[in-house]
Amino acid sequence: MKNIFVGNLGFNTSEEDVRQLFAAYGRVDRVTIVRDRDTDQPRGFGFVEMTSAEDGIKAIAALNGTLLGDRALSVNEARPRPERAGGGREGRDRRRSGGRW
Repeated sequence: MKNIFVGNLGFNTSEEDVRQLFAAYGRVDRVTIVRDRDTDQPRGFGFVEMTSAEDGIKAIAALNGTLLGDRALSVNEARPRPERAGGGREGRDRRRSGGRW
């Protein structure tokens, strides 16, 4: 399995648009366009999971810099998500109270 980052997506780009683009290089298991959790608007990037790592490498090489709509895509291997520091209860309480203690 190969997890691929796709950046510089147009805000009207659908998951199906991205799936069709990558399907030319192999089987696509999942496409996710990341959305803002408050507004549900697309954030301009997403991820594609391909069954075969070899197909994923081919897709990255072929699609990086390719135009989708009027935007040049940034396509590369997804990096693992870094762990977030300070995710404990204090951070959440501070935001709820307006930052006052």
